[in-house]
Amino acid sequence: MNNDKLLTPLDTSTFLRVRKWYLFALATIALSIIFAQILIQNHLNSQLDDSKVINIAGRQRAYSQKLTKEVLLLKESADASQRVQVITELGETLSVWKNAHETLQFGDMAMGISKAENEEVKVLFENINPHYNAMVGAVEHILGDYKENGNSIPKQSDIDAVLKNESAFLAMMDTIVNKYDALSKTHLQNLKFKEYLLLAFSLLILLLEISFIFKPLSVQIRNTIKNLMITQKKSEESAQEIKKLFQEKEKSLQELQELNFVIDNAALFASAKQDGHVVFISKKFNELLGRNDQDTNRLLYEMLTTDEGQQQYLMEVLKSNRKNIRTEEIKIKTAKGESLWLDMSIIPMHQSAQQSILILCSDITERKKNQMKVAQLTKENYEETMRQKQLQASQIVEGQEEERKRIAKDIHDGIGQMLTALKFNIESINLANKEKTAEKIEYIKALSSDLIKGVRTATFNLTPPELSDHGIFPALQKMTHELSKLTGKNILFENKTEENIRFNSLAETNIYRVVQEAVNNAIKYAEANYILVTLNFNDDVLSVVIDDDGKGFDDSILGKVPKNNSEGGMGLFFMKERMNYINGRLFINSIKGKGTRVTINYKTDSRELIKKEE
Repeated sequence: MNNDKLLTPLDTSTFLRVRKWYLFALATIALSIIFAQILIQNHLNSQLDDSKVINIAGRQRAYSQKLTKEVLLLKESADASQRVQVITELGETLSVWKNAHETLQFGDMAMGISKAENEEVKVLFENINPHYNAMVGAVEHILGDYKENGNSIPKQSDIDAVLKNESAFLAMMDTIVNKYDALSKTHLQNLKFKEYLLLAFSLLILLLEISFIFKPLSVQIRNTIKNLMITQKKSEESAQEIKKLFQEKEKSLQELQELNFVIDNAALFASAKQDGHVVFISKKFNELLGRNDQDTNRLLYEMLTTDEGQQQYLMEVLKSNRKNIRTEEIKIKTAKGESLWLDMSIIPMHQSAQQSILILCSDITERKKNQMKVAQLTKENYEETMRQKQLQASQIVEGQEEERKRIAKDIHDGIGQMLTALKFNIESINLANKEKTAEKIEYIKALSSDLIKGVRTATFNLTPPELSDHGIFPALQKMTHELSKLTGKNILFENKTEENIRFNSLAETNIYRVVQEAVNNAIKYAEANYILVTLNFNDDVLSVVIDDDGKGFDDSILGKVPKNNSEGGMGLFFMKERMNYINGRLFINSIKGKGTRVTINYKTDSRELIKKEE
């Protein structure tokens, strides 16, 4: 048994001991509660009987008065049918009154009323019984006369007997009722006393449980937790020691692994004398060089390569190394005619008066091949990148030239012709002919207005002042308004931002040019009548959407780079180049016959925002 206790874990033994005492304490409290409930239920049952008895006793008084009232009604009634009714009620009242009186004295199991056992109550009933019997006898005599003779008028003697005994009966019945009430109160007082005793007993049980069960258990649990904490601390210290030992073991294992790695990677090794003759060469090294074991009695540099130039270089390298370790990446030619690259470490070895050389090698032929492939691919990628840059540069220059031609054409065809007409009209003014002079002056005024409008349009297309002064939002609004007036198209601007936000000038300029190109394409090529420019700024992303109802185009050409402007698509190419230049995104969706949508997204940095204007 003692061995079993020693083998039982601490948590199990503690749990069993605590469970045993707690079950004992809870069982004691439960028994006291059950006992209290039994006493209370018994008393409630007795209280219920007392209330029934008090109720019946109180009814006896009422029925005695009812009996007297019906006897007097029988005397005073003149109608025969009314007397018959009174006689019937009198018989029923007498029967109920007699049953109740007997129940009070001798009990009734059906009604749950026990026999009167109290001596004082018995004495009271003995005193009241003569009056009760006298009243019962008088009423039965009245009922008997009615049955035998049909005489419903009671005799005066019977009426007097009822009236004479009624008051005494009522007084004594009051005494009985009061006695029953006093007995009920006595029972209640006894119950209160018992409740107090049970409460004291329960409190005593709780006090004893606290003193002899809960307090010792709490002390024991506290000691157990303390011991567990001490044990945990010791376990943690042991764990730290074990961890330290494990780390040292891991370190030793790592060192062994590193040593094994060195040995595995140094499988290509050889040793040579001071004069260069081979002392030992590994089997793997010998196989790599394509030689057999009979070739070991040769010079090391002759063993390593069959190429004379390489032999001469290796001879110089081996003879020049006497003190320090030297590492070389050397290309050799094997006996089989294969070209290999070796990562060679030359280590001088001092053994007494003799000196030798240890050669450790790794085959890096594949690495060298990969390096050459990477270099070749890098060169090809660089050349391709430069070609693309040159192509893009030429396209940009060509686009700039086309833009210059367009500006020159606009100035020559528009502003230049108007200036020429202005010059001719001024020169043709004849002051002698006032009527013609007035007409020409009016024509010169209109021509001057058109000239000013043309100059403003040209300068607006070149660099709008709103862009540098107020930012991208007002500049786009001004551009759509001016283009709408100049072209007669429905060009609308919708700004969904709550405030004007400034970005860096490079981003604003490129976004403006891309929107300008998109709107001009919709006017010039798509032949759109309705163009909507929508601007929004959410989560540091500026979004500009240009929708038109033009004829659209095949958007499969978007992935192709045009060779020159004659192929078309240069405007779309420059739009993408501008957005790439500021790390923006450009999306173009077009359906033939339905229109085009151009979407510009530009992700900003919070540090990039310059200022905000109302």
